[in-house]
Amino acid sequence: MAPVRPIRKGSEEPLAMHSHAIDNLRYIRETMERAGSFTAVPGWGGVTMGITAVAAAVVAEWQVSPKQWLATWLVEGAVAIAIGVIAMQQKARAAGLELWSAPARKFAFSFVPPVFAGAALTFALWKAGLVHLIPGAWLLLYGTGVITGGAFSVRVVPIMGAGFLGLGAMALLTPPAFGNFWLGTGFGGLHIIFGVMIARKYGG
Repeated sequence: MAPVRPIRKGSEEPLAMHSHAIDNLRYIRETMERAGSFTAVPGWGGVTMGITAVAAAVVAEWQVSPKQWLATWLVEGAVAIAIGVIAMQQKARAAGLELWSAPARKFAFSFVPPVFAGAALTFALWKAGLVHLIPGAWLLLYGTGVITGGAFSVRVVPIMGAGFLGLGAMALLTPPAFGNFWLGTGFGGLHIIFGVMIARKYGG
């Protein structure tokens, strides 16, 4: 009688249970990350950005030429970006979160295009001699970026973006002399108000 041989080779062992568990946990973590919200929006960092914007509005009001006025606000923009990035890094580190997570990437990819459009439009308006339209354009496009990026963040962020849209519309509808006021109210006042709200409700 011929010997009975197993169909599977004895050397082939079933996958260990912990391998399946690790794969499942990795899948769950990645799914939750993709579905999560970007919570590293800096509250106190936003307050700091608002304070520097108020200072910039005061300094810009003293400038005697459109070129100096624009330079003041461009410097403020660079300072605000630096403050925002550093504040986000610190908040993400304190919360044990990855700064460049899936929600953060969604936030960035939604926020950056309107800001880039604002930079290009600034150059075009300057070349055309339409500097008085720049405050409205900045507020509208920044508000658009905050709303689109805020769709992947905490609920209060898109509300702040709507506030920027409203101020941008006011800047375009009121006399040019009010442009600097609307910039200070938006980049200063709104950042301070909503920064405090974010810091208190979402931890810094």
